[in-house]
Amino acid sequence: MEQYWQRKPWLVRQAFAGIQPPVSRAELFQLLASEEVESRLVCRSGPEADADWTLKRGPMSRRSLPALHQSGWTVLVQGLNVHVPAAAQLLEQFRFVPQARLDDLMISWASDGGGVGPHFDSYDVFLIQVHGRRRWRIGRMDDAVLRPSLPVKIIANFRFEEEWVLEPGDMLYLPPGWAHDGDAVGGECMTCSVGFRSPFRTELTRETLLRLADAVGDDDPQDIYRDPDQQATMQPGRMPKAMVDFAAQGLKQLLDEPGALARALGEYLSEPKANVQYIAGQAWHLGLGIELDPGSCMIYDEDHVYLNGESWLMGGQDAVLLRRLADARRLTSTELLSAGKDLESQMQQWVEDGWLRATTT
Repeated sequence: MEQYWQRKPWLVRQAFAGIQPPVSRAELFQLLASEEVESRLVCRSGPEADADWTLKRGPMSRRSLPALHQSGWTVLVQGLNVHVPAAAQLLEQFRFVPQARLDDLMISWASDGGGVGPHFDSYDVFLIQVHGRRRWRIGRMDDAVLRPSLPVKIIANFRFEEEWVLEPGDMLYLPPGWAHDGDAVGGECMTCSVGFRSPFRTELTRETLLRLADAVGDDDPQDIYRDPDQQATMQPGRMPKAMVDFAAQGLKQLLDEPGALARALGEYLSEPKANVQYIAGQAWHLGLGIELDPGSCMIYDEDHVYLNGESWLMGGQDAVLLRRLADARRLTSTELLSAGKDLESQMQQWVEDGWLRATTT
């Protein structure tokens, strides 16, 4: 983090020595057919500089995919960690970055020569080779120009500074904005990508304001706009400055409410993705351990705990336990013996909703 994070690329040979793909090719192709899985098929044809690109979004059946021996195509599955336990375990290795920044684990399968073309991302990414070999070419390109009229973002003037072929277990980290192009070489390959959230300030501002607005209470009859000093006017079309000030004061009061801004932001950052589904109806009681569902996001600040877009004010030992749950994503049955009655009841509700899972440890 001190030497490379958002500073420069980092190639680590055998970062995951002996790694096995979290899914087989057959299992991956089965996931493509699910409406609950975000997937894409990217195909390239023609010479590299003038290649034609097509994009298809899932769900898609195995029969709709090109033949395995056909070169130049790839399928990608987003959020594999939500659907495959082995992928969730791999993503756990990257929780040295705050959960609010960690996005998901994507996997790509490519036939020989397959890839998504030269492009750049606005977020950090760790590229982990889990099967076969992939050639990566990277470069800094402040003057990148995208090819027009394509369904995928392809850099037209791609230039690379470094080139490597990654073997299973190798990992490449790229900071935001670094142009890169990865192709399967010598046959099919699989690559896992750990991506991170890099929201624009405008996104956070917009979403925070929307949640602050939702939190506004009912109208107070004593807080209605009044203008006893309003004079007769020859400019009825002009908006009264007093009315602008009245609205501004209401917004200021909302923003000045202790913890309101952090609470709205925490609720937004903990929201699960739209396609995440939970299995409701489970049961939990003291004597069992607990773990977060792979699709659940839990974060906290000094006063609140946030889970899947909702917030709770917590203190004392219960707050200690919930923060530990957010950090470790699991609590043992022994740790949970110190839970208060309110937290015990809340845990039971979260398990019932499918946000948490009971464990025997």
